Amino acid sequence: MNATLPTAEALRAALAGLLDGLPPKQAAQAVERLIANYRGTTPTDAPVLRDRSDVAAYAAYRMPATFEAVRAALDGLAAAAPDWAPGSHVDVGGGTGAAIWAADATWAEPRTTTVLDWAEPALALGRELAGTSGTPALRDAAWRQARIGAALKLPESDLVTVSYVLKELTERDRGALVAEAARAARAVVIVEPGTPDGYLRIIEARDQLIAAGMRIAAPCPHSGACPIEPGADWCHFAARVSRSSLHRQVKGGSLPYEDEKFSYVAAVRFAARPVPARVTRKPQIRKGQVLLELCTADDGLRRETVAKRHGPLYRAARDTAWGDAWPPPHTGPEGPDASDA
Repeated sequence: MNATLPTAEALRAALAGLLDGLPPKQAAQAVERLIANYRGTTPTDAPVLRDRSDVAAYAAYRMPATFEAVRAALDGLAAAAPDWAPGSHVDVGGGTGAAIWAADATWAEPRTTTVLDWAEPALALGRELAGTSGTPALRDAAWRQARIGAALKLPESDLVTVSYVLKELTERDRGALVAEAARAARAVVIVEPGTPDGYLRIIEARDQLIAAGMRIAAPCPHSGACPIEPGADWCHFAARVSRSSLHRQVKGGSLPYEDEKFSYVAAVRFAARPVPARVTRKPQIRKGQVLLELCTADDGLRRETVAKRHGPLYRAARDTAWGDAWPPPHTGPEGPDASDA
């Protein structure tokens, strides 16, 4: 089943059958309760997802957004290390497996995959969903119950992902998990909600990964201190997510899509080429010019104005999106290469 579909479409098809037999009102109520739980204080010794109906409703509601955010983060890593692909992947706190689907959408090369989570109902449903895939990395993934905390020991792996997990942990457990991921992996990718507190957790993890000897591959163009003044702003990005009928029912929205805001860091122990600069806000397109807010390797945060007179670079700027690298491929810091002029 779903053997010929691209990963994103295969995931949507698998999720479409999750709510069969579950009344829409019950599914919406389960999602609303779970959202309230996640926005509150979640104890680290009690999984929030209690049974299959909880897991099915929440997966149908949240898994597409998590998938798109993690895929964007993994795309950032892949762009910085185009000649590298993970031969093994451990997803910590992976629930129903959105991150392993995102890895499958990023790299075609075969790999062994392990998902760790403390909620057995989530693991069971994740295994069921992955079984519908046509790719061995998903279909043959290992799903293991584990308490995510200070005592967790990870197997050595090429890639460790930790997505939307740090918020659920105590400060001590967060630090221990990041340290263990840095010890066990050649590449670590951590994703959190694109909120001020989510960004702070990413910055704490980023500092810890650098202190452990790793270098930043994405989204930052450098491994130095973040140039954002604490409390003044926060670094985050957006991924476009197609809304299901459950999304529209719970949120009362009419648009067919929403934007998932997220913050992330990707750190590695091998050669990588971070971007020269990263677009950190939605570009402002004005008559004859494009205003870009950038985080740069050498100048920290700065605004760049690309005018119509810049020719190909101006056309590239008009097509540039929030989170993209700048300048685009085939251009230099000062403008288009001679071949583009």
